[in-house]
Amino acid sequence: MDLHMPREAWGSKLLVWVHGGAWRSGSKDDPPLKGLSDSGYTVASVDYRLSPAAEFPAQVHDIKAAIRFLRAISPRYGYRTEKIAIAGASAGGHLAALVGVSNRHPELEGTIGEHPEQSSAVQAVVDFYGPTNLNTILAQSTPHGLGVRVPALQLLLGGQPVEKTELARLASPVEHVGEGDPPLLMIHGDQDPQVPVNQSLELQGRYEALELPVLMHVVHGGGHGGEEFYNAAMLDRVRRFLDRLLDPPAHGRSDGE
Repeated sequence: MDLHMPREAWGSKLLVWVHGGAWRSGSKDDPPLKGLSDSGYTVASVDYRLSPAAEFPAQVHDIKAAIRFLRAISPRYGYRTEKIAIAGASAGGHLAALVGVSNRHPELEGTIGEHPEQSSAVQAVVDFYGPTNLNTILAQSTPHGLGVRVPALQLLLGGQPVEKTELARLASPVEHVGEGDPPLLMIHGDQDPQVPVNQSLELQGRYEALELPVLMHVVHGGGHGGEEFYNAAMLDRVRRFLDRLLDPPAHGRSDGE
C-alpha cells in the first residue's frame, strides 16, 4: 500500500484507489488520482492478490482488509476515516463497486488482516469503466472484448460464468445493491471495446430502482481508459463529487478526527 498525502495531512479526506489489469496484472504504483492529494485528499493505493494464483473472492477480501487497516492506523497519519471513498478503473472499478455494495455480505468480507474490529464500509464510490455483471458481460462484448474477457474471467472464477454462475453472481456488483448503499459515480466510454458501457448502465439501473444516489458520466467516443478519463476536467468532476460527500460539517470537527 502506498499513501499519497497532502502537505497538511491532518484532517484530510481518504480515498482508496484500486488498480486495474483484468484481475491478473497491475500494481499500486502511480495511481491516476494521486493528484487529488493537492486538494486535501490522502490517496491510498492498494494491491490485491491476482489471478490465477488467487481466484475470487480473494481480491475483494484483500481490499476490505486494507480498508480496515487504514482505519486502524489513521491516528498515526491524521486522515479522517468516518467517511471513506473508494475508486478504481476497469477490474479495479469492478472491485471498488463491489466493495461499495457488499457491506451486508459476510462471504465477501473475508477473515484476513489484523483488525476485524474495524469496518470495511465505504461512503462513496467512483467506478471508471468497470464490469458490473459477470453473467452478462460476454453477451454484450465485441469480438475484441471477448478476446480479453474470456481468459480474464476463466482465471478469476476458475471457469466461465456459464459454468460458475453462482460465483459470477457473487462477484457482480449488480447482484448486491441494497438500501443504504453509498453514492456512486460511474465514468465510462461509449466506445469501450473491452467493458461495454451497458455494464455501467446496468448498475445505474439497479441504483435508480432503489432511488439510491448515482451519477453516470458517459465519455462520448471514449474507449477503455485514456487521457480523457484523467484530465484536469475529469479530476475536478471526481473531486466535486467526493467533496460533497466527504467534507466534514461546516460547524466544526467531525467525529473521528
